[in-house]
Amino acid sequence: MANQSPFLEAQSVSKIYPGKQSAGVKTTTLSIAQGKITAIIGESGSGKSTLLKMLYGLLSPDEGEVKFKGDRVWGPEEKLIPGHDAMRMVTQDTDGLNVFAKVWDNIAVLLPNTDVAAKEENTQRVLQQLNITRIADKQVTFLSGGEKQRVAIARALVTKPEVLLLDEPFNQVDTSFREGLQQDIRQIVKETGLTVIMVSHDPAEVLSMADELIVLKDGEILEAGHPKQLYQKPQNLYTARLLTGCNILNQSEAAVCGIHSDKEHIVIYPEWVRPTTSWTRKDWMIKQVLFKGSHEGLLVEKNEVTLRLLNDQPDKYQEGDKVHIKISRYLEF
Repeated sequence: MANQSPFLEAQSVSKIYPGKQSAGVKTTTLSIAQGKITAIIGESGSGKSTLLKMLYGLLSPDEGEVKFKGDRVWGPEEKLIPGHDAMRMVTQDTDGLNVFAKVWDNIAVLLPNTDVAAKEENTQRVLQQLNITRIADKQVTFLSGGEKQRVAIARALVTKPEVLLLDEPFNQVDTSFREGLQQDIRQIVKETGLTVIMVSHDPAEVLSMADELIVLKDGEILEAGHPKQLYQKPQNLYTARLLTGCNILNQSEAAVCGIHSDKEHIVIYPEWVRPTTSWTRKDWMIKQVLFKGSHEGLLVEKNEVTLRLLNDQPDKYQEGDKVHIKISRYLEF
């Protein structure tokens, strides 16, 4: 009979750090899907890293337990080398690398010498998966931040773990290289069935990478779901604020935009506002034009209410122009 246990789960776990401000994770239950990328997001101090470390076995919960394939994950008090053997963790800190050794040696050193052919093959495999074959003979000390991060991830994957945990892994990686690394990880997940759990504060990162999002606030799960669902229909203002650079208005500010609501907060995403040409009403003043490459961000103002919106026709407007705006959608909280 097939094993019905969830792949990886936290059962009513909590970890509270004493102090004036409550920090850590309050009683939390969650289940991680196998072969998917799950991202845990939240503000600083929301408990993201604490939760990740409990899932890995680097921290023991005060209460509750973590189970991997039905068996309890041991904490550091019970295990000589903390961390579950079927999992690997990569942080933004690449200090674990031997900077004077070559990339190849940094990865191969983690494999036993009992089967040299397998050692060669597995090292070559992760070099290819992470697109670092060309720097295999380079000393780590000469690598960029992004290259070091790739080597750190290759080291984590060379022993074929079932779960890869990433704690803010792309912080040290230049924006231009970040997307490529994210795509490579998605491809590895697709090809190998690897399960990835990542902690991030970057909305662009999680929206493009994750299959599942878990939103943490003050140590508790606020909501969870597919990134698209949480972006389009967040249940909480906190989630909308985390995932978007949205406009947040009170009732009187919303009224200036022609929105009448009895809710406390009205949220308008920049892409839900468009400048339009109207011969009669041009009641919003363009305060700033922000060049974004493929599009522009516009800051418009009317009666001391400022809105950020997107304009996909660059150079059409200048600071000081008067426009009419059309709001296609808004959220109420």
